[in-house]
Amino acid sequence: MSETSKALVLFGPDRLEVHEVAVAGPGPGEIRVRIAAAGVCHSDLNVYDRGGTGMVLPAVLGHEAAGVVEDVGSGVTALAPGDHVILSVVPQCGRCVYCAGGQPTLCDDGVTAFGGTLTDGGTRITLDGRAVRQAAGVGAWCEHAVVPATAAVRVDPGIPLVPAALIGCGVVTGYGAAVNVARVGPDDRVAVIGCGGVGLSALQSARIVGVRQIIAVDTMPGKLEHARRLGATDTVEAGAEDPVAAVRDLTGGSGADVTLDFVGTSGTVRQAVGMTRRGGQVVLTGLGAAEWTLPVGEVVGQGKVLRGNLLGMGSFAADFTRLVELYRAGDLLLDEMITRTIGLEDVEAAFAAMRAGTEARSVITFG
Repeated sequence: MSETSKALVLFGPDRLEVHEVAVAGPGPGEIRVRIAAAGVCHSDLNVYDRGGTGMVLPAVLGHEAAGVVEDVGSGVTALAPGDHVILSVVPQCGRCVYCAGGQPTLCDDGVTAFGGTLTDGGTRITLDGRAVRQAAGVGAWCEHAVVPATAAVRVDPGIPLVPAALIGCGVVTGYGAAVNVARVGPDDRVAVIGCGGVGLSALQSARIVGVRQIIAVDTMPGKLEHARRLGATDTVEAGAEDPVAAVRDLTGGSGADVTLDFVGTSGTVRQAVGMTRRGGQVVLTGLGAAEWTLPVGEVVGQGKVLRGNLLGMGSFAADFTRLVELYRAGDLLLDEMITRTIGLEDVEAAFAAMRAGTEARSVITFG
């Protein structure tokens, strides 16, 4: 049975409107979730600015979310109505070559999500009978979302859902960049380029595993202050000084053992390579440019390793559970990353603040 829900719908560049939509019941292997909170992620801003980035419109954006299961489709046995869950962008089937091979964020079932549909190529949202896509296969800027059961991880109902929502994208991506991909350790010196929600999550993860030096790099002094509160040992204001020279100076001239770039422009990627020591690692997560130009001689001649990071490159079931444990222990600071909670009608203001670099994370809450 369909559920009438309030949703924020993207119709084109700079055209976001709140509408009442119909959300269908879950199909086989699916669940319907009442969304409690959904983050406003830089990926959402990119889709908004680019008018859908190739996705068929209209669409409901939002993919970083947590809520309560209301209904389950046939064949779903691991989840039940009343369960509290964190949603993930990519379902993880546990069977395909990627899941079995230790790369579950590349799961075959997630391919359709980036076109705004579920695994069967359809959507469960309609507006006046017209199909509405679900961005990232979620569409969380809506009071209800239907997703594959394999795109949800049950969590302790004692965990508040507003901070828990951040775990589903930004936090797990930053955590995975540091822990799963780079495998940072206490002896490392780590540079973090871009101190938004994902970068701050990586920075915190480095602090939690005991990394000896964590250098936060950003153009915004306010973000650097936030980074220092969350665990950075040093900060570099990229707009005021040469970040490569600054990082090298802070590391005794050699450069960082690991550099994590969460911006992904041609400029920051070159800086990431430049501030990394010979034989060090550069982990690339940001999608700020469609293509990069790299200094091949420096990468090859100095044995530097470049790694891509999609959503943390780990098992969501394991990583979400670990991150919840770290939050409960007081090690992972999620509430401190939330700049403000907003309603659907405030998202464009949150986008403006994101462009200005004045916020870490805005979170939409549903009453």
